[in-house]
Amino acid sequence: MKRYNRYPILALALAGLLMACHSSQEDKDGYKTKLSFGPGDETKIAEAFLTLKDSSSIYLKEGTYKFDNLSIAQVKHIRIEGAGPDKTVLDFSSQSQGGEGIRVTDVNGFSIHGMTLKDSKGDLIKINKSREVVITYLHAIWSVSDSTSGGYAIYPVMCKNVLIENCYAQGASDAGIYVGQTDSAIVRKCKAYKNVAGCEIENTSNAQVYDNDFYGNTAGFLIFDLPDLSQRGGHVKAYNNHFHDNNERNFAKAGSFGSTWGVGNAAPGSGVVILSASDIELYNNRIINNNSSAISVVSGFFIDSNAGAKMNDHYDPIPKNIRIHDNEMQVGDSFPPAVYEHHTGKILVGLEQQLNAQDPARKNARLPFITYDGITSNVLTKGNAANPDSICIRQQQPNLFVNVHALQMGTKEWRPDTDVTPFLCK
Repeated sequence: MKRYNRYPILALALAGLLMACHSSQEDKDGYKTKLSFGPGDETKIAEAFLTLKDSSSIYLKEGTYKFDNLSIAQVKHIRIEGAGPDKTVLDFSSQSQGGEGIRVTDVNGFSIHGMTLKDSKGDLIKINKSREVVITYLHAIWSVSDSTSGGYAIYPVMCKNVLIENCYAQGASDAGIYVGQTDSAIVRKCKAYKNVAGCEIENTSNAQVYDNDFYGNTAGFLIFDLPDLSQRGGHVKAYNNHFHDNNERNFAKAGSFGSTWGVGNAAPGSGVVILSASDIELYNNRIINNNSSAISVVSGFFIDSNAGAKMNDHYDPIPKNIRIHDNEMQVGDSFPPAVYEHHTGKILVGLEQQLNAQDPARKNARLPFITYDGITSNVLTKGNAANPDSICIRQQQPNLFVNVHALQMGTKEWRPDTDVTPFLCK
């Protein structure tokens, strides 16, 4: 992804701008400089973003604004505010350069709220290497949900202390709400619709995801740890969410996030996917009508046979310490049509067929709610423990669980089994 240097400071223009629309006295929220703009001021706004000083706020009045891109870098205590998501709209559909609609880099104390961002070529808002980030009442949408959309709608990465609240994301060709390589994050009271993934927590530690509604995506919620990144994730809790009706085709782009390791692997009909992540607790969620697999727990080996060679302090391909309990789960009578055209989806279809072929007593039941690939740390230690990685399940539903025994797939010995006993919480 290209990076663009800050423009030279436009001293004369800024001086006039500040005289026209800022308060020299620190306001009640602690901002020393307050700027206010309306539609038609796009050039002034772009200049103001580039030349912001510490402790500044920008208010964008009601209306639609047309931008190429906006950038803020290396400042402290910044607020960007609109009149409301249905009133202040930043339209990036004519974007000709830059990887994002809004790019925020190295800002300590950044908040944005009360507006809609739409139709950038790349990510709608990327917040990089920043601290104390607050994103509220922000809508980030692409008008068309397909591979021409940018990857991430709301995208804090390599940040510390992030809050995403009361936001809405639509149309991302990767994840609507994506928190990557971040320490301490909360995602709450948000909605995500018509993305490949509604929300993804990737290589992020100490995250809480609750009171959200992720629906109508390919997959509702992903918790991934991937190799070759700056930190390992873990200690993620997801609770009181509604993950439902995520059955749409996967339209991830080829390339960076549509590659072997990317969200392109998410099968249509996935409620929750936990990939190579550890210290995860998933509880008190409603996981409804995700008609391939309600919950999948898989190792890096499932999608990359060379995953063991990529192990280091930042990456372990084996998911460990996974607690799944007290979730409400339902599934429809059949796979979503899009699953039959997807590489991982075809594996899930084949798994259901294999279970029913080897056990007629199932009477052609649907795939169990929880799919576990069964690839454990025994692969690395040459051990034989039944549950060496502390997978803990406490759920009451029938047809609850399948251990895929994925390393045997494609052989005559392959027999997935539905015995959850070794994985019940002790």
